[in-house]
Amino acid sequence: MRKKHWDAKSIIGLILLITLLGSIVYAGIGCALAPEAASQPGERCRSDYVLMLLQCCLGLAVMFLPNMLQKKWTWPISDAMYILYFLFLYCAIYLGEVRNFFYVVPHWDTWLHTFSGGMLGALGFIVVDRLNRLGRKWVQLSPGFVCLFALCFAVTIGVLWEIYEFTFDGLLGLNMQKFRLEDGTQLVGRAALQDTMKDLIVDVLGAAVVVGLGYLHSLREQKHQKLVNGDDPQNTSCPKL
Repeated sequence: MRKKHWDAKSIIGLILLITLLGSIVYAGIGCALAPEAASQPGERCRSDYVLMLLQCCLGLAVMFLPNMLQKKWTWPISDAMYILYFLFLYCAIYLGEVRNFFYVVPHWDTWLHTFSGGMLGALGFIVVDRLNRLGRKWVQLSPGFVCLFALCFAVTIGVLWEIYEFTFDGLLGLNMQKFRLEDGTQLVGRAALQDTMKDLIVDVLGAAVVVGLGYLHSLREQKHQKLVNGDDPQNTSCPKL
């Protein structure tokens, strides 16, 4: 029997797995014992534990998503990307929801959305670059098109996440879009929209920074390839889109 090699990715993944499983048990007990409404500011009610349970279960499901995609399409995903992904889930679900960092740490949600936007931008860049390398030989996507796709990919995931929050806030009476203060006071008008719009804006900014860096890297790589292979002006077999 071959001994398992414990690297940083495996250790961090195991810590995240144990944390999520423990949080699911904790949230389940809270759902059963917590009151329907908070009797004092800062006290958690049943809907808070329902949200916590939902987020922990979702986190447990998506934790294994990169590994499933890697096995299905045999696309290499670096250990660094895995570690960043695991750290994001830990900060968003355990620290954010279970430990209540969204309320007790200023701008915690903003930093997480900025980070996730950048991470999704990098993922979109990797996906389309891989497709570009494995695609039809007569098509070659330009660095600008690749980066535009990566930006749109990241922003679309951010929009889908806000739709998910809006839907379950309505179905289960949750407060993922932070339209209600911790003491139960409901925001109105522009204040009620502020959290959602801020999340989308920082998603775009985070993705734009990473995609911009990826664009510069692609230009340098393209220039290097021209120097190595020679730039044949007569070659028109691979038009750029």
